[in-house]
Amino acid sequence: VQLVESGGGLVQAGGSLRLSCAASGRTFSGYAMGWFRQAPGKEREFVASINWSGASAYTADAVKGRFTISRDNAKNTLYLQMNSLKSEDTAVYYCASAYIHTATAEPSHYDDWGQGTQVTVSS
Repeated sequence: VQLVESGGGLVQAGGSLRLSCAASGRTFSGYAMGWFRQAPGKEREFVASINWSGASAYTADAVKGRFTISRDNAKNTLYLQMNSLKSEDTAVYYCASAYIHTATAEPSHYDDWGQGTQVTVSS
């Protein structure tokens, strides 16, 4: 599946952004989706995942209560609403498509990745 992220940019601390990920090439609604991020000099880390239907999702502790993952299967699009952004949220954000149906934080469960979108939070 091809994945294209958008919505990144520069925002002040405390602000909000909504990332989108447009998918094509495979039945979008059949598989779980996720967001990961990678800050400079750090390993890629899990942010959030959502199951195939959108009924089940969970987020990493670092963003819990601030970030919300959602999906619109009719539009083949994944979203990440990011509120109360902090400087430590600065990273390249990647969406990924899993080969399983249930939400998962395990990177090896994802077989397709987007190119990423930069999010920069200024303090």
